[in-house]
Amino acid sequence: MRLGRLIERLAIALAALAIAIGVIALLSGGLLAGSDQPGISGAAAAPGVAFADQGAAALSPGQPDPLYDSDPPTSGPHHPAAVTRDGARLTNDQLLQALQEGNVVLMYGGRRPPAGLEALAARIAPFTPALAAAGGAVILATRPGVRGIVALAWTRMLRVATAGDPRLLSFIQYWLGRGYRRR
Repeated sequence: MRLGRLIERLAIALAALAIAIGVIALLSGGLLAGSDQPGISGAAAAPGVAFADQGAAALSPGQPDPLYDSDPPTSGPHHPAAVTRDGARLTNDQLLQALQEGNVVLMYGGRRPPAGLEALAARIAPFTPALAAAGGAVILATRPGVRGIVALAWTRMLRVATAGDPRLLSFIQYWLGRGYRRR
């Protein structure tokens, strides 16, 4: 009978040990942790078309704007100028200051934003001058010649036809708050 009890206790100890190892493996990522093959998988590419970072130097009063590598510009030297109103036409200086701070600017060609754009912006980060100064606003801006919607962030641009395009929401969520100093 003693041998039976010893085997029973040994079986219980082994079962407890196996359970403990299983729990530890599960909580630490298990046997699959770190098995990713470098360069084969990983985070998806950042949304939007990338442009070279042309810096964020402040131009002196009277100094002309440089040639930018995109239209509308996504980075570059500019005269610091705050955005004080939503839905207005922005100068390149206001646009670049807003992007430098980390805001996302959504441009459209008409007098009024396309259907659903105001609701999208309000749902994520409604405009206030203080929020824009802190780099956390989604800013709507009209710009003649724009077709559809052009989403802008520091060094990034995305063109979509409608506010319902899921790429637009992904762009805003990814880039909001990632201005020149926050990279």
